[in-house]
Amino acid sequence: MDRNRPLIGVAAYEVPASFSHWRDVECDMVPAGYVKQVVAAGGMPLLIPPVPDVEQLVGVLDGLVLTGGSDIGAERYGEQRHPDTLGVYEHRDTAEDELLRAALAADLPVLGICRGMQLMNVVAGGTLHQHLPEVVDSASDHKGPPGVFVRHPVETVPGTRLAAIVGAGGSVHSCHHQSPERVGEGLVVSATAPDCVIEGLERPDRRFAVGVLWHPEEDLTGGGPLFLALLEAAATHKLRRAA
Repeated sequence: MDRNRPLIGVAAYEVPASFSHWRDVECDMVPAGYVKQVVAAGGMPLLIPPVPDVEQLVGVLDGLVLTGGSDIGAERYGEQRHPDTLGVYEHRDTAEDELLRAALAADLPVLGICRGMQLMNVVAGGTLHQHLPEVVDSASDHKGPPGVFVRHPVETVPGTRLAAIVGAGGSVHSCHHQSPERVGEGLVVSATAPDCVIEGLERPDRRFAVGVLWHPEEDLTGGGPLFLALLEAAATHKLRRAA
């Protein structure tokens, strides 16, 4: 086993879970797809629960994955919460906000997925469409029945980091009812859906700060390139940190 694999932080949820005879136990957890993709790309995953002072981890990490999950509180981007902005965990918002800001300040490679991409936009001063069914006619292309991923096409923007990683685009796994509205400072749009929903954002002024609204961790055949690109940047970060 390679004991020098880059250490990749994976933001975990704190949610009630049921197993065996136990019901609604508060657990720190994350879907296994994120972990499997990090391992397959050559990294060592470290789950990061939403606890205070997580920014201190930036000094030991080589990369960071901001995962999907619950909606971000609209108050963080100066709006009133929509009735369909659900499952907000303020302590998770706070912990991941602090972690992302510290990661960007340290130029730590970051991959934001779904909620993670939305957080990248909010931290940069952007806003979100809180409920896509009120914005586009094709909202069902982005979010299907509860617990089910749907697929829809995306097209990347030529010349962006994302386009260099995944090519011109393709069919992706999707499960979201929110999306970036006003794009935050320093971010550029790197992918869109056919209905013009923003599906990719990135920070050109950072070594690797890429966000996608889809779920590459669920795509065992097409999700690998994003994680491989993150690990390549993380390996470089690890070498520079050790120098």
